[in-house]
Amino acid sequence: MWSAEIAYVVGLITTDGSLSKDKRHIDYTSSDLQLLRTFKTCLSLNNKICIKYSSRKYNKKSYHIQFGNVEFYNWLLKIGLMPDKTHRLKEVDVPKLYFKDFLRGFLDGDGSIFRYTDKYMSYKNKHYTYQRIYTTFYSASRKNLLWIRSNLSQELDIRGALNSWQKEKKYLPFWSLRFAKNDSIKLLRWLYYKPCLPCLIRKRLIAESVLAKYSQ
Repeated sequence: MWSAEIAYVVGLITTDGSLSKDKRHIDYTSSDLQLLRTFKTCLSLNNKICIKYSSRKYNKKSYHIQFGNVEFYNWLLKIGLMPDKTHRLKEVDVPKLYFKDFLRGFLDGDGSIFRYTDKYMSYKNKHYTYQRIYTTFYSASRKNLLWIRSNLSQELDIRGALNSWQKEKKYLPFWSLRFAKNDSIKLLRWLYYKPCLPCLIRKRLIAESVLAKYSQ
């Protein structure tokens, strides 16, 4: 079952996907249409991509696809996914060979690559201008990010900073795992290890611009 494409799709489902309680259907939702098309290609689906709008205040537009596959559904359960996984998710049983592909899917679903020039102290001297780069993964499950952190520590010898915040006391905390400049460069080089990988193109372009600037 495992391949680079399947591992990437599992990363996407882990973040923005859901398993129906009917024990058959899988749904994937994203605001990025290109990501839905890549999802379809990786799974060789013919199902239609539909538009849906959030019921919240701003009525945000997004896209989703739903398909039924009992065998694939049961396999996802076996490797650690489940219905209503948001706060319950822990480890996902991904082979070491495909963990980078899984994590690239996770990054495309619930992650960010952020770069900016910090000129806070530039009034003193131009040498006080810094290029800041952060790669961050987000999850409502602390245990899930701890598992990712442990894997990256073993694979790349990077750990990142784990932080949480709450919108209001009545809500459970939300978590982030953030890597700063040097660790981000190492991580991005590992995630985008060759051309023509399934990915969110706009994030890959950011990664490539970072890696081109700091190539070894």
